[in-house]
Amino acid sequence: MTDEEYRNSIYDVIYLSGCVVNGTVPDRKKIDNIDLGDLYQSAQKHSLAAIVGYALESAGVYDNRFIQAKAKSIRKVTVMDIDKEKLFQRMEQEHIWYAPLKGIVIKELYPSVGLRQMADFDILFDKEHAKKVKDIMLELGFSCESFGQANDDVYFKKPVSNFEMHRRLFNYVHKKEFYEYYHDATKYLVKDSQNDYGYHFSSSDMYIYITAHEYKHYNNCGTGLRSLLDNYVIWQRLGDELDESYILSETVKLGIDSFEQKIRQLAFDVFGSGQIKDKDREMLDYIIFSGTYGNIENKINNFVRNNGGSKKGKLKFLIERVFLPMDYLKSFYPFYYKHKILLPVLFFRRLGRAVTVRRKDTMNKLKILRKTDNSK
Repeated sequence: MTDEEYRNSIYDVIYLSGCVVNGTVPDRKKIDNIDLGDLYQSAQKHSLAAIVGYALESAGVYDNRFIQAKAKSIRKVTVMDIDKEKLFQRMEQEHIWYAPLKGIVIKELYPSVGLRQMADFDILFDKEHAKKVKDIMLELGFSCESFGQANDDVYFKKPVSNFEMHRRLFNYVHKKEFYEYYHDATKYLVKDSQNDYGYHFSSSDMYIYITAHEYKHYNNCGTGLRSLLDNYVIWQRLGDELDESYILSETVKLGIDSFEQKIRQLAFDVFGSGQIKDKDREMLDYIIFSGTYGNIENKINNFVRNNGGSKKGKLKFLIERVFLPMDYLKSFYPFYYKHKILLPVLFFRRLGRAVTVRRKDTMNKLKILRKTDNSK
């Protein structure tokens, strides 16, 4: 597909997704003019194939690709929910507090099971018990993919269960205001009534955290339509519970009040009225061409622009890739941060990987950097 064909196909994804969350049946005449192959490819890029498949079926259109996407999404969330409950039971037994995050909460706001496609389950927990939680996860049949790095520990269990266990919500390399605001996230948590160690965010604090998380991605690699749809669904389902004055005051503290207002309005324009303002088309295009989790081109362009633009930003990008900042070391290479005398070992290890196993990735980044707009 050309960019224009892809953009038009994405508009069809938007229309069909909007029909589902708004409880309307798509216009069959409109569907008959859609290339289902392009539609599937576009929906997959934004993790919206399941909900688009649901919309097609409601209009009497059945396509095996979408049927399979919907079935896989239902299967995955069902399996992961079972594993989640087993984990929470064990954490209750071990007296370890926990709080489900992001998609685990948002998926319950969608009209039916599996409509909100999930990559993983995110859970905040008492970091003082990280080793015990690791033991529990291994006991439950998970393998540990990453431990003690960044802000979460990553676990996987065949066939589909991906869990990210968060010791903190943001770490040192993220926006300073985010790290400081959520340094002690427990002050924003509310005790569950049906268990002893489970917690949750209030609706307003959940929305604020999700918006901060979305901004982190948007300002780094980019974020896709699923996040925009999540925003719309949250306001559609929880609007009466959301305290707008509180949300404004807290997003001001986080430095994302303007972003929150723009992204919320865009979500309502895209999935609600369908009337997109000309001034918002650049923002929508950025989201459309980012895909679900963004891309490396966005990451490099945003870094250069946010660090002075022109040669200054490009030079800083290169320097920080060769000589990692201390905050980055602290988050992703804690062993070397603790044993700084071994930093030369890390330097040559990363250099070796950059020119051997990651050579293609390295060359691609350099190519993108050369093409990056020099203006700020």
